[in-house]
Amino acid sequence: MLEGILTEGLIYGIMVLGVFITFRVLSFADMTVDGSFPLGAAVMAAAILKGLPVSAALLLAFLAGGLAGATTALIHTKLKIPDLLAGILTMTMLFSINLRVMSNRANLSLLKTATLFTRVADWGQALTIHTAWTLVLFCFLSVLAVKIILDVFFHTDFGLSMGALGANPQLVISQGMNPDVIKTIGISLANGLVGIAGAYAAMYQGFADVNFGTGAIVSGLASLMIGEFLIRSNKISILTLRALLGSLLYRALMYLARNYGYYLHMTANDLKLITGILIILCVIVSRTGFRSGFSPQKTRKR
Repeated sequence: MLEGILTEGLIYGIMVLGVFITFRVLSFADMTVDGSFPLGAAVMAAAILKGLPVSAALLLAFLAGGLAGATTALIHTKLKIPDLLAGILTMTMLFSINLRVMSNRANLSLLKTATLFTRVADWGQALTIHTAWTLVLFCFLSVLAVKIILDVFFHTDFGLSMGALGANPQLVISQGMNPDVIKTIGISLANGLVGIAGAYAAMYQGFADVNFGTGAIVSGLASLMIGEFLIRSNKISILTLRALLGSLLYRALMYLARNYGYYLHMTANDLKLITGILIILCVIVSRTGFRSGFSPQKTRKR
């Protein structure tokens, strides 16, 4: 139970970090996530089944997600289409692209294929460590590496400019920087992370499915908002931490709903309803005055 919650929470935590970049840092309502998540899974699975190394497959998943994000950004910046609609258009087109990547099949099985997760499990068995906890440790180290890289990135001049773009676009323009370029790179980075999360989820589940991304953005937002109630801070390191904690707590809540919801006459069919109610409650509470995000000015002073 606990091992499953931690593993899923950490895997989807990478996706939540991507949602954090778009929704909180850039203030960009990006719906591409529902398409880039299964895209990462599809590209990784197809690459591994073609005989490519796992490292190359993960890199391709990241690049594919980044390309999907860049498509949304270009539709928004060059065609002047609203951010929400741009993301929906890309998400819709990605459904067909994902099918193409998987050779017009709805899913690809990885159960008889060696993946990164199967290798980690083998290492755990060799060290006499329970397989489930080995996967938890591996996911923790992977997410920790991603978090550290993001924390360092957002302390660079470009990262600070990205944070300033979401808070005050005119400030970025006055500094002689192109906001469209910064926005494109930020959205691409976010969806690249989502692609990695999709690849990890596929390896964990043992298959890639074209419907993997259904409701991904909703669960990502729910996780992000839940995390915002845990810790109040403007430091980027704390903001990324609470996004990950929110992902873990969200997965725990979903586990409780699946396994103990029958006491309230609820079934697995009600999970989307529960998620929607959670987001509505988060929005209502946030309107009482609680709202914190990445503050590049405060970060620079440190």
